[in-house]
Amino acid sequence: MSSLPLLPDLDPKPKLLGIARMAAEGESLREGHNVEYFTLQSRSLLSRVVTRRELPFTWAINPYRGCEFACKYCYARYTHEFMELRDGVDFEQKIFVKQHTADLLRHELKKVKRGEAIAIGTATDPYQPAERRYEVTRTILEELTRHAGLEVGIVTKSNLIVRDAGLLRAIATNNKLFVNVTITTVNVELARKLEPRAPRPDLRMEAVRQLNLAGVDTGVSCAPVLPEITDRPADLEALVRAAREAGAKYIWANPLFLKPCSAAVFLPFLETQFPALVESYRARFRERAFLPKAYTERIAQLMAALRQKYGFSGRHERASRRTHPALADSQMRMFE
Repeated sequence: MSSLPLLPDLDPKPKLLGIARMAAEGESLREGHNVEYFTLQSRSLLSRVVTRRELPFTWAINPYRGCEFACKYCYARYTHEFMELRDGVDFEQKIFVKQHTADLLRHELKKVKRGEAIAIGTATDPYQPAERRYEVTRTILEELTRHAGLEVGIVTKSNLIVRDAGLLRAIATNNKLFVNVTITTVNVELARKLEPRAPRPDLRMEAVRQLNLAGVDTGVSCAPVLPEITDRPADLEALVRAAREAGAKYIWANPLFLKPCSAAVFLPFLETQFPALVESYRARFRERAFLPKAYTERIAQLMAALRQKYGFSGRHERASRRTHPALADSQMRMFE
C-alpha cells in the first residue's frame, strides 16, 4: 500500500473537519480505468437515517463511498460533497474503501431495535467492481450471519452478488432479508448509455434467477423510471415479463428524482444522447427534485396492472420496499 496523500491538490484552507478530514487522510490503494481507490477510516458503519419525512427503514450501511457504475442519473453524487469533493464526476472516479467494517458493525448492531430495518447500499453499490478486490460487503455479510432478529435489505446493480448466495441464505435463516436487483431497462444498448459501467441487464436478471434458485428471495426494482426514456408501457412490460421469467419474487418502480448535483451530470448527458428531451427535463426539474404526483401515480397504476397480468404477489413487494433506498428524498442523510 502506497503512502501517497489522498488529494495533494486540496487547498489546506479552510481546515477540513469530520468526514472530509478522514477522506483527506486516506491512503491511495490503486488506480485504473480513471478510477482511484482510497482507504477511509470510518468512525461508524451503521448510520441512522435522518429525514423530515417518514421512511420505512431506520439504518443504512454503505461499504464504500462513491460508485464506479457511473449511472448518469445517480442521486447519491451529493454524498461526496461532504468530503469537499464537489465535482459530480468525483463520485464515480474516487472510491473510498471503508476499513474495519466487521468490528464497527459488531458493536453498532446493539443499537438496532426490533422492527428497525437496515438498508445496505443506499448511497453506493455494495457490489461495484471494488468489491471483487476488497470484499468489504462480504465482510459485512459474514458479520450479519452471526446475528438474529434483524430486517435487512440489499440493493445492487451487479451480478457479483451471486458470489455471496451462501452467506445471504445463512443471514435469511435467522433474519428477514430482501435482495433487490435494480434493472431500469432490458434494452442493453440503452442501459450501456444510462449505466456505463454496470453489468448488462441480462446479467442482472440472471442473478435474480440464480439467487432465487439458491433459496434467497430476490426481486427487481426499476428505479428510477426516466420520463420519455424508460417509461413507455411496452418497455416496462418487457421488464416485468423478464422478471417473471427469471423467477423474481416481486417487481416495483419509482420515478426519477434529480438533485442539482445530479442534474449537473445528467443534463449534459441528455444534451449528447437525447437532445430533444433537454428542455422538457429542465422544465420538469427547474423548481423541484421530484416529478409531479400525477406522473408518480400513473407509473404506479401501470406497474400494478403489469404485476397483476404477470402474476406477481403484492406481499413480497410491500416487504421489500421497507429496505430500499429508492424511497429516499432530498432531506435524507444516508451516506455514512
